[in-house]
Amino acid sequence: MAHPISEASKKSPFGNLTQRDFYQKHQILHHESFMLNDKHDMKIFTQSWRPASPSTPLLGLVAMIHGYISESSWIFQLTAVAIAKLGFLVCALDLRGHGRSDGRRGHVTSIGPVVDDCARHFDSVLSAHPHLPAFLYGESLGGAVAILVYLRQKARWSGLVLHGAMCGVSARFKPPWPLEECLPLAALVAPRWRVVVTASLVRKSYKEKWVRELVRRNPRAQRCEHPPAATAVELLRVSEEVKRRCGEVALPLLVVHGEKDPVCDAESAEMVYERAASEDKTLRIVPGMGHQLIGEPTEILELGFGIIFSWLEDRAKRP
Repeated sequence: MAHPISEASKKSPFGNLTQRDFYQKHQILHHESFMLNDKHDMKIFTQSWRPASPSTPLLGLVAMIHGYISESSWIFQLTAVAIAKLGFLVCALDLRGHGRSDGRRGHVTSIGPVVDDCARHFDSVLSAHPHLPAFLYGESLGGAVAILVYLRQKARWSGLVLHGAMCGVSARFKPPWPLEECLPLAALVAPRWRVVVTASLVRKSYKEKWVRELVRRNPRAQRCEHPPAATAVELLRVSEEVKRRCGEVALPLLVVHGEKDPVCDAESAEMVYERAASEDKTLRIVPGMGHQLIGEPTEILELGFGIIFSWLEDRAKRP
């Protein structure tokens, strides 16, 4: 099955169609809502996708978590549509500070509340569909968050897909020494200072130039290609937490990572795979792939997503 990014243009993920016409073409039922986080008085945007035909039996549920420079809409939703077309109910949310959710744009100073939001939303969807096998899917930062959500809700999940997951930050993306050593102090003194000495996340994440242009045309673009100092420190800390706790991962696991990922370290992803206690685990390091499949040339994109889609279908159909 061709990924819907093939229908996009550099101006719109829906090509020449409206969003409504795009969903109708792909026979997908789409729903949007907001979840209120009472503790922090924040509105968190949520959405779901499923086959439009009521006669189509659902294979399972896939809860998706986007990366740092993304959101659950725009190009990320194209993968949600592709998974829904396989017969899954797909749900996602905009992480706080991203997309249509409340919060300071691009600031992730503590991962705990982000994991809280995901766990709460996914728990509500899981409770409404207790009979479906349920899978977590995370891209980049979303991969690290997916691991932490699983560790919070172990009994609820049937599988975990990590796509370019932030199991470790590539040395090619970290600030040069000695700035990296000074980051914690910079985060205390100037937490909103953007670490502009690092490479642009959009440029590093999406190999195809037209996809980078599409990402930047997003009307809710994060404008956070260079993370603030306090956020950079937290992302590095989360990577270390993931590596420290990955031995607790014990469910069916698929790790898909780019051989040439310049953002999230492939060796760290391999280490998470090796240390995971899962009896059913698969590692696919895709030759020539960078950070995000959706920004790759068609051949690599279809190869990588083919691995992911086949794995989800196979695990959902197992007794």
